[in-house]
Amino acid sequence: MSLDADRAVEELYRAEWSRIVATLIRLVGDFELAEEAAQEAFAAAVHQWRAEGIPDSPRAWIVQTARHKAIDRLRRMKRHEESTESYAQWGWTKTVEEPDYDPEEIPDDRLRLIFTCCHPALAPKAQVALTLRELGGLETDEIARAFLVPTPTMAQRLVRAKRKIREARIPYVVPGTKEMPERLDAVLTAIYLIFNEGYASTRGGSQVRADLCAEAIRLGHLVRSLMLPEAPAEATGLLALMLLHDSRRDARTDDAGDLIVLEEQDRARWDGRQIADALPLVAEALRKGPGPYAVQAAIAAEHCRTERAEDTDWPRILQLYDLLARVAPSPVVLLNRAVAVAMVWGPQAGLRGLDEIEQNGELSQYHLLYAARADLLRRMGACEEAAAAYERALELVSNESERRFLERRLKEVRERGIGAG
Repeated sequence: MSLDADRAVEELYRAEWSRIVATLIRLVGDFELAEEAAQEAFAAAVHQWRAEGIPDSPRAWIVQTARHKAIDRLRRMKRHEESTESYAQWGWTKTVEEPDYDPEEIPDDRLRLIFTCCHPALAPKAQVALTLRELGGLETDEIARAFLVPTPTMAQRLVRAKRKIREARIPYVVPGTKEMPERLDAVLTAIYLIFNEGYASTRGGSQVRADLCAEAIRLGHLVRSLMLPEAPAEATGLLALMLLHDSRRDARTDDAGDLIVLEEQDRARWDGRQIADALPLVAEALRKGPGPYAVQAAIAAEHCRTERAEDTDWPRILQLYDLLARVAPSPVVLLNRAVAVAMVWGPQAGLRGLDEIEQNGELSQYHLLYAARADLLRRMGACEEAAAAYERALELVSNESERRFLERRLKEVRERGIGAG
């Protein structure tokens, strides 16, 4: 029984943390209080569910328990009445002005939460970090690693962001359509980061976290629907991009959870319905303007148009990466472009692009830079150099599924090197 209870708590925490905290923030009106109460409720669940069994509605049990703990804490601090009045005045518990969309279509708490996290009063880095914590469910050390800063630094950044929300009285609402455009870029960035964490988890044994992918796609649908009939190109492009990437989910790992690279995937396992839903969105986004998400979606679409990897239109993909490098230049875009160059002009040409990136030093702690170098060297038969690059990638990788893949590749090139010698 205790094992079942522990498993239920762990699964609920993993799958429902963001939803639970979002609901609690609406109920109690404070980020830190909601988080602390949720943590206490999960701790209580471990002990109580072991003794009494798992309740019929575990999520409702956690929310109700956390709410009681939050109220108890407010009472102990002898400011419950004052806090309740303040939160109402701040707009935490109700909206002073009704939003200018159909009340029957008001989104759920998680959409309110993402717009609160991405309020322009917060610094951009704080917006992203807070969203990853509250909606992505990432721990502080995981977010710190993504930002390449010490964990205490990131903890302080998160504390300051929550305090800013409280002190600036940032309302817990989805903005009306007039205010939404200025918030859109940050919201789309945050949604995509949540999706990326699900699509290629930075930590743990699983390469894919389907719960985060599904949550990001759901939020993408909601944001786009709020802005119809003239949804911005980037909202449409991001939704298409996530649908196309997610369509390959079942083919990305084998039964043991080991990574399968794109060119070796069984394309019959790709989700044809999601691809069919996404392709018209790609065309729509490109018609409205080639923003970064629209171009990335167009690249993903090229992979999804062919039944065999060898039929992929790499020259077209390289053209799209050239466009992406103009509209949204970044070291990661240049890394992906170098891979496309290699597929069109050969590994040597791709390696020259990687050399330039490595010299800049911006991706010196990014394992995929060295994994890409290792792969191109492997294709050239430079086994010793490939092995060195794989070893460097292994020093930096944090996901166990990726680690096992890199270890297999390293073993292969070492064996080929010995055979050649």
